[in-house]
Amino acid sequence: MRDEIRALVEELTPADEQEARHQEAALAWLAGTEDIFRRAKPRTPSPHLVAYFLLRDRSDGAVLLVDHRLAGMWLPSGGHVEPGEHPADTVCRELREELGVTAVFAPPFGARPAFLTVTETVGPPEHRHTDVSLWYVVDSHRDQRFTPDPVEFSAIRWWTAAEVADAPAGTIEPHLGRMLTKLAAVAP
Repeated sequence: MRDEIRALVEELTPADEQEARHQEAALAWLAGTEDIFRRAKPRTPSPHLVAYFLLRDRSDGAVLLVDHRLAGMWLPSGGHVEPGEHPADTVCRELREELGVTAVFAPPFGARPAFLTVTETVGPPEHRHTDVSLWYVVDSHRDQRFTPDPVEFSAIRWWTAAEVADAPAGTIEPHLGRMLTKLAAVAP
């Protein structure tokens, strides 16, 4: 599986210098570890692999974000990749568990990641760890019915790119604006 993940990371075309640095860091991590999956909550081992997914309404480019209770900010949905699980399968599993819907991967990416980040999580120091996150894009629409997980999320809502750009720092996933810029350039 590690070789498959490496291939996914290598195939990404970075949108900017920061994503290129994250890609380089992820490839170095993959080359230097045997274990890429979280084995014990919240942080063992660190780093470990995560799959994010953006539900996107193609009619206006808005994305569905969740107000994540633990992180204390608006994020794309997603989760830790289970041992031996392909990240695209994580997207399908987490989408059912977290929002109660089936994944329809969006073109032009399909079941391949569109974006990559390597970030330290927020929270108490004893819980912080590094996530290597592959970001996927899933087709959706504003009228789609969701069943959000009330344990993980206090709310869900659609956000336009302008609303994401105007959000106060620390209230929204810090790399989301960059992802939306990349997405607009590739899949307007």
